[in-house]
Amino acid sequence: MAQSAVYISNFMAEVKDQKHPQYSKDRQIVNDLLAHPVPSDRDHAELARLSVRYKGFVGARDIQADLLKVMNNWQLTEETLFAKTRAIHAIGKVYMAQDEGQDDWA
Repeated sequence: MAQSAVYISNFMAEVKDQKHPQYSKDRQIVNDLLAHPVPSDRDHAELARLSVRYKGFVGARDIQADLLKVMNNWQLTEETLFAKTRAIHAIGKVYMAQDEGQDDWA
């Protein structure tokens, strides 16, 4: 058991953080979300979208921490955020027509 724990520990030490290809764009969005004390529907949708993108991602730890900070600032849990965004999307489009054709879920 101790030998496998050492192996796992050594393996984890070798795993390097990755850089997400959308990092720069996402960093700007997260900065904007941090600056909004009262979120719009689009802000909620962006927070949910980025939360899905970065959940479990090995890297971009600053973005991951700031997404949690935004959720705390807005007094949301992941569950309440996703429930709210499902309701928002059920009513209609959150993103304006100018955004059509720019799927950014990668």
